[in-house]
Amino acid sequence: MSMTTTEYERIAEELDLAAQTAEAVDQISLTTSFTEDEAYEIQRLSIQRRIDRGETLIGLKLGFTSFAKMEQMGVHDMIWGRLTDAMLLEGGGELELSKFIHPRAEPEICFRMAQDVDREITRDEVLDYVDAMAPAIEVIDSRYQNFKFSLEDVIADNCSSSALVVGDWMQLREDLTNLNITLSFNDEVKEQGSSNDILGDPWLSVVHAIRLSLKYNQPLRKGDILMAGAATSAVFIQPGTTIKAEVEGMGPVQFNVA
Repeated sequence: MSMTTTEYERIAEELDLAAQTAEAVDQISLTTSFTEDEAYEIQRLSIQRRIDRGETLIGLKLGFTSFAKMEQMGVHDMIWGRLTDAMLLEGGGELELSKFIHPRAEPEICFRMAQDVDREITRDEVLDYVDAMAPAIEVIDSRYQNFKFSLEDVIADNCSSSALVVGDWMQLREDLTNLNITLSFNDEVKEQGSSNDILGDPWLSVVHAIRLSLKYNQPLRKGDILMAGAATSAVFIQPGTTIKAEVEGMGPVQFNVA
C-alpha cells in the first residue's frame, strides 16, 4: 500500500527538523516501507520547506557514482539530491561543526551548467551544456542515527548532502580521466583516488544527472551547479582541522572547521 500525502509531509518535516537541529532520528524504513519514487517525493517536500524559508535551489549532487559502491549497495543506478544556497560555504571559510550531527568530507569535481536542459543528452554533447568546472568538497551528514540507512532512507534524506565548498572556476578540459584527487586534513593526506572513480569518466555524471533530473521533474538550469560524485571514501570531520581537496590540473579548494 502506498503512503498518503500526509505521511510524505510528516517524514519530510521530521528530516527537515533533524537537519535544522542537528539531532539524529531513527531510520524511516525501520517502521515504514516506501519506494524509491516515494523517497524522492519526500526529499522534494523536505527541501521545499527550506525554499519556503527563503533558500534558493542552486543545483544537484550525484551519489553512488562509484561502480564498486553501487555493487556494494546492490543498486543499479546513481542517486541524486538537491543543493541550496544555504549549503554553500565560501572557500577558505569556516564550517560550524555544531550545525552537523556526524559530518564527513569527500573530494569531488563540480560543473556549472551553460544552458537550461530540457532533454537527455549524450556524452558527445556534454561540453555544449557546461561552461566551467572546479575542484570541490562535499560535506555529507546523514540525519539518521549512527549514519545507517537503506537506499530509500538516504534518498529521502537528500542523499546525506549538507554543505559544499567550490574552488575557482576554470575552463573546461575535454579529457578528465586519470586525474589524481586527494583529500587532506591539516596537510595530511587522508584519502587518494582518481577521477576515473567517478563513473570511469566524470563527464558521464553530467549525462546521468540530466537524465535523472528530467525523470523527477527537477531539470537543471543555466547557472546551476552539479557535484559529480565522490572520488574517494568520505572522512569524518574533526574540529580544528583545515580540510583541503586537490584535483590534478585544477588546483586546491579548502575550508576550516571550527
